[in-house]
Amino acid sequence: MTSRDWQADRRAVFDRDDHTCRHCGAVGDAADPTDLRTHPVGAVPLEGTVHESTLVTVCTDCLPSLSSSASADRSPPDPPASRDALFEHVRETTRTQGGAISDAASFASIATSLPTTIGDAEPSADGDTDAEPSADSDTAAEYRRIRQDVLLAVDVADAHLERLAAIDDSAFDADVGSSVEAFDADVGSSVEAFSASATDLQSTLRTVVDRAETVPVGLERCHGCFGALEDGRCSTCRLEARETTDWERESGDLALERLFSAINDELQAASTTTEDLTDRATALAAQLSDA
Repeated sequence: MTSRDWQADRRAVFDRDDHTCRHCGAVGDAADPTDLRTHPVGAVPLEGTVHESTLVTVCTDCLPSLSSSASADRSPPDPPASRDALFEHVRETTRTQGGAISDAASFASIATSLPTTIGDAEPSADGDTDAEPSADSDTAAEYRRIRQDVLLAVDVADAHLERLAAIDDSAFDADVGSSVEAFDADVGSSVEAFSASATDLQSTLRTVVDRAETVPVGLERCHGCFGALEDGRCSTCRLEARETTDWERESGDLALERLFSAINDELQAASTTTEDLTDRATALAAQLSDA
């Protein structure tokens, strides 16, 4: 996300999230939420009013680590400064991506259930439907919440990987003394291998999200806020509809079975990559404990 001039109803976001950081769970002061901020997830307009569906509540302690590397005003991330710090960081990265996989699976589950849940009900401008508005409103709220969860988890994992990428050849000099050269070579290689697997997993998770977001577009709903689409753009949050050409039949209808199968294939790929990631994290931990 680049620097931009945007505004939003932050109080509405804080109220929706019960004044609780969606990253660490810290609870802010509802009367004076100066310790809370909003963090954008997914695609957002570069200017104007940003809809609450693309924002989550985070605390002031978590916000710096969640800021996108594309932000012009952000300082480069600091790498882990010791073996112990690196061990904890790798463990936290693995835990975070594990949560992201769970969130991605939940998002895929609700997305693939939408054709049955929503049926042929006509969406209104605020994302509800005229038919069975209560049930549809609950579905829309759950869709938005789970989407926010998985996008935030992916953002967190990205930030963790940025810190690993910032490690250079001088890392841990004070920890290893005269053996620094051999230590750096061995650990550096293992960090690169771990980061490569983690980056592959990030790519797979984004593909799951992208494909899951395609489902509501086939139902003439916005993939972000679940509002109505008008001429390829959401009338509520102003997001452009996700492209569906690759998943359309000759008739123009969405080939849902093929799309669902592709989502499942990506989830299976994520599971396989996770096994490789766990092996590499274990190998790195062993090196750090022996160094």
